[in-house]
Amino acid sequence: MSKPAGGLPDPSAALSDPDLPLLVAVGRGDRDAARQLMARRLPRLLAIAQRLLSDPVEAEDIAQETFIRVWKAASRWRSGEAKVETWMSRIAINLCYDRLRRRRESLTDTLPERADDTPGPEAALSLGDAARQVHTAVASLPDRQRLALELCHFQEMTNIDAAEAMEISVEALESLLARGRRKLRAILTGQEDELLAGFGDDIPASEGMR
Repeated sequence: MSKPAGGLPDPSAALSDPDLPLLVAVGRGDRDAARQLMARRLPRLLAIAQRLLSDPVEAEDIAQETFIRVWKAASRWRSGEAKVETWMSRIAINLCYDRLRRRRESLTDTLPERADDTPGPEAALSLGDAARQVHTAVASLPDRQRLALELCHFQEMTNIDAAEAMEISVEALESLLARGRRKLRAILTGQEDELLAGFGDDIPASEGMR
């Protein structure tokens, strides 16, 4: 039987989920553990929110709200339900979806200008031309395809964990990945092999891209 986070975690569970001992401590009100968990998981949460919202300020808001919710719910966490990082990613994703829904609901007859997904000047200096083109292509994908690629390729989550974070089946996730990859190749027609290969292992040029 799984145990609340306020109790001692199963040693085997702690081995498979390195964040679990920290969450247990957070559930007891340990602020130092909360800071450690934040430092460990903040980059991923920011990346997910930035990928979905294309706004660094909103991404920071999402990350902050995620940690507030984790702090409040940590004492009720039951190990064995999901990995802590998967649970935190799911919270961030749902918060992002809420913001995207509010954006769509606030649309008027004149569509607002979409946030610029092109890397800014500082980021551009650190990215090569191939990486910039791929990032721009990924930013043009539908939300769920973009998120699937973010979790599986950029954040290197397993398909099982990514599907759980998105609250969909593994089969649905794999379908999103396949469609996203096909669209990327269509956008980058004529140079896709070179560009995707030049982007390293984040989006393999050959894996599943048919």
